[in-house]
Amino acid sequence: MFSTGQLVFAILFFISFLVIVTISYRKDLKELKGSYTGIRWVIIGFIFFVSLLVILKKLSVS
Repeated sequence: MFSTGQLVFAILFFISFLVIVTISYRKDLKELKGSYTGIRWVIIGFIFFVSLLVILKKLSVS
């Protein structure tokens, strides 16, 4: 399905991508410690809202 060169490129690309993302994340984490203090409540509210929509959809179908 894939040639050997394509597989080698994909593996090297994936590994280098993970390394770059990890380095960037660690560098940004030091600078943005206090910027996202209330994000947990936003995520909980979003999950609750989507769950409510799914439950209402299930109830309206049956």
